[in-house]
Amino acid sequence: MEEKKLSGKATDEQIAMWKNLHRDVWEVIATDKVCYLKRPDRKTLQAVSAIAETDGDRSNQVLIESCWLGGDEEIKTNDIYFLEVVPALDPILDFGRAEIKKL
Repeated sequence: MEEKKLSGKATDEQIAMWKNLHRDVWEVIATDKVCYLKRPDRKTLQAVSAIAETDGDRSNQVLIESCWLGGDEEIKTNDIYFLEVVPALDPILDFGRAEIKKL
């Protein structure tokens, strides 16, 4: 099976560097383009939450721009690619749950 050619594909070395810096890195594929996102920090989450109250589309744009590590820039500027990426964002917002135990 032939591997699909993706515009914006990072090297294995670049991905390893991002993972070293940010721990979690996601590869998001939109048709024939790819981008790489990191987990948002609290400041980004606060901005996204505040904007989402009045403009959900803008909040997704802020989230993608703030978490962007690399890839094909057209994903950020072309609505077709951007709208493909938006539904895939849930995993970067899943922080899991801490455990608490009374001692």
